[in-house]
Amino acid sequence: MTAAELPALTISELQPLLRGGAVSPGEVVDALQSRISEIEPQIDAYIALDFEAAKHEANAADLSLPLGGIPIAVKDIISVAGQRCTCASRSLSNYIAPYDATLIRKLKAAGAIPLGRTNMDEFAMGSSTENSSVKITLNPWDKSRVPGGSSGGSAAAVAAGAAFGALGTDTGGSIRQPAAFCGIVGLKPSYGRVSRFGVVAFASSLDQAGPLTKTTRDAALLMNAIAGVDPQDSTSLPEPVPDYTQLLGREIRGIRIGLPKEYTTDGIDPQVKAAVDAAVTQLQALGAEISELSLPHTEYAVAVYYVLATAEASANLARFDGVRYGHRTEGVANLVEHYERTRAEGFGAEVKRRIILGTYVLSSGYYDAFYLRAQKVRELIRRDFVEAFKKVDLLISPTSPVPAFKIGERTADPLQMYLADIFTIAANLAGICAISLPCGFATSESGTQLPVGLQLLASSLDEARLLQVAHAFEQSTDWHQRRPPL
Repeated sequence: MTAAELPALTISELQPLLRGGAVSPGEVVDALQSRISEIEPQIDAYIALDFEAAKHEANAADLSLPLGGIPIAVKDIISVAGQRCTCASRSLSNYIAPYDATLIRKLKAAGAIPLGRTNMDEFAMGSSTENSSVKITLNPWDKSRVPGGSSGGSAAAVAAGAAFGALGTDTGGSIRQPAAFCGIVGLKPSYGRVSRFGVVAFASSLDQAGPLTKTTRDAALLMNAIAGVDPQDSTSLPEPVPDYTQLLGREIRGIRIGLPKEYTTDGIDPQVKAAVDAAVTQLQALGAEISELSLPHTEYAVAVYYVLATAEASANLARFDGVRYGHRTEGVANLVEHYERTRAEGFGAEVKRRIILGTYVLSSGYYDAFYLRAQKVRELIRRDFVEAFKKVDLLISPTSPVPAFKIGERTADPLQMYLADIFTIAANLAGICAISLPCGFATSESGTQLPVGLQLLASSLDEARLLQVAHAFEQSTDWHQRRPPL
């Protein structure tokens, strides 16, 4: 195998080559550097790259470890010691992380090499990566379109062969939606399954970190490394971590999959609906039992999310005031002017919009009407899933109602942008796990092929079965083998 062919490999394909000595970790980093140099000017997936540090780690890689010598890209919201962690925001443009996030520490303990900071929507607030203060990442399938968000840089890099795998975060769909738009696998673990220590907070009761990969097996391998309890994160769950590859390859005959009627709305693109319908038929052919059911409070999910997420963002982002770190305005007359100008200059338009909305719903006279009511409806949404999983093992839906939309198409209409996550938000509100994987293509008006994502959802901590069913579907089709024409 030539060096130029290495970046197209999956993690599971690369592992035996490294362990068998057919290729060295240094050669892998060199091959990836060559691919990134070729591709990055076309898609702008990365904010920062440090190949020298990666080669240093590669030379010391322990190939006996599960991910020994394998480079993994990191979303620019996850702390890696000694590297900038900007969250794609001017407010943190000069911030250098003093420590590793727990999932980075675990990734390194498994032998992986963090390589590159991927672009994102500022502070993970967005569905298109257009809200980055640094650059706009382009979809490798059609460079006039968005890669999704907020983990758009991670998804685009993996899809384009500029990363073997990547880490992202998902607060309302920010792993799954870009995975769908870019034709790869994106897994949102259950809330508390992966430590959030060292991940800059957007909405603390919703955020969860997870993998973006070329295949479900690769997602399982990364989950084996990063999952588990962490004493530095009080919300992480003290439950044993299974081997997420253990159920891969087992048949899914008899597994019950529910098709929520609320996820078959009229707003779904016809080509997306056709691809998902075909996926349902394929799962039936594999032995799964499909039945329709209802999640009656789904219609409130978007509204509830944009009350709770913005309220939590308002509180979490109060710390970025230019006093101890980050952007600091100069030439101010007093402390109030310092706060006002520092935050006005440091935050972009979407972040300001969400802070203002969150502050409003928490304010005196509106707290009960908005925030408290939203918390009550969130509980109803969670109970809908509890009842559903008494009847079925998994749920199925499109990941996004539409394929990747054009750059600039939704920036003037925030509501339309928010509705891009209509099928993904409820999983975060309920704290359950969900995965997106490719299930077909839609043809754009210009003739380009745009990936369609299939979403599977399972109850909390049931990632192993989620991956089992996703893998069975994946291996019965060839959608995961398609690559963008770069």
